[in-house]
Amino acid sequence: MVGRYVEPIEESPAGNIVGLVGIDQFLLKSGTLTTLETAHNIKVMRFSVSPVVQVAVEVKNIVDLPKLVEGLKRLSKSDPCVQTWIAETGEHIVAGAGELHLEICLKDLENNYAGVPLEKSDPFISYFETVRAESSIVALSKSPNKHNRLYVKALPMEEKVSLAIESGRISAREDFKVRARVLADDFGWDVADARKIWAFGPNDSGPNLFVDATKGVQYMEEIKDSLIAGFQWATKEGVCTEEKMRGICFNLIDVVFFSDAIHRGSGQLIPTCRRVCYAACLVATPTLQEPVYIVEIHCPENAIGGIYSCLNQRHGQVFSEEQQPGAPIFRVKAYLPVAESFGFIADLRQCTGGLATPQLILDHWELMPGSYLDKGSKVELVVKSIRLRKGLNPEMPSIDKYCDKL
Repeated sequence: MVGRYVEPIEESPAGNIVGLVGIDQFLLKSGTLTTLETAHNIKVMRFSVSPVVQVAVEVKNIVDLPKLVEGLKRLSKSDPCVQTWIAETGEHIVAGAGELHLEICLKDLENNYAGVPLEKSDPFISYFETVRAESSIVALSKSPNKHNRLYVKALPMEEKVSLAIESGRISAREDFKVRARVLADDFGWDVADARKIWAFGPNDSGPNLFVDATKGVQYMEEIKDSLIAGFQWATKEGVCTEEKMRGICFNLIDVVFFSDAIHRGSGQLIPTCRRVCYAACLVATPTLQEPVYIVEIHCPENAIGGIYSCLNQRHGQVFSEEQQPGAPIFRVKAYLPVAESFGFIADLRQCTGGLATPQLILDHWELMPGSYLDKGSKVELVVKSIRLRKGLNPEMPSIDKYCDKL
């Protein structure tokens, strides 16, 4: 909130907006303040947009770095749709819902919240890693001491299951019997398999599942936490680009471990579970999911040709065109990949002489055609560009790095 004056008050009746000081360290974006221990939390708002466009920022003068850090905190509080974090490369990342949204946020950051000149990278977008098919073989990985073996298969989940998890309809917090019944009745899962879901990932809430599909293996509860930690690590940083995974179900087929507990500790099992999840993905036709906008454009009839021309240049797909009743205005709806959206509004105005008014909203995540194994494919080019940006080897690791042999 930005106002001209600050006026301290003792109390405020219901229906007013007030500013509170001193809760910054406890609440970042939203929360509930109450004096009742048994009070229910006010439900957090869910937004129809998602921060998929990112940019890296850094200060021109290193002495201004503390101001940038503080400015990023203020920006994150001021806009509920903005996300900021520090990447493993040390870069400060700002993510917004689109190119225009990000441009406004960066302007506010530079002029108001940080108040220092900034260097900004070109915008880039988020991708999810996923698989197209079930693992062609059961992936095997051995622990560093060679005394423990994990066998895992990866398979793609239905999109409606991923959406149900992301919406909170299916979650790790609800009773496993209730969750299993929902998966069986609404999504066709086997009840026995649904009851054996160990974890959601990443961050215990993501759209990936880790399922215990073993038969007659003892002492599984002793190693469960270690395997879940490895699964969370793998789904947070995928094997292709170190982006998050989405829509993958990992089935733990079998476990062989050493009888002495000291040889099957977390230090042995966590990295092994990560490796076997990577191996299972590499033999399951790995690919990427890219974000796609739904574009709604209002324009007169003589501008429709320019709209189609602009969308075709950017691989857009028109799926609806209708005239508004009682007005000479047409409404065109299309899908447009977020990666193709940079500069779209300016191009659209140029193609239509400024007669078209667009609105872009993130609609869904779409499988990119092909696999990174296809030389010259779009997926391979995107994977290499992401790996280069993150300072990784542009060449993908081979399956032998993660999949062991008996």
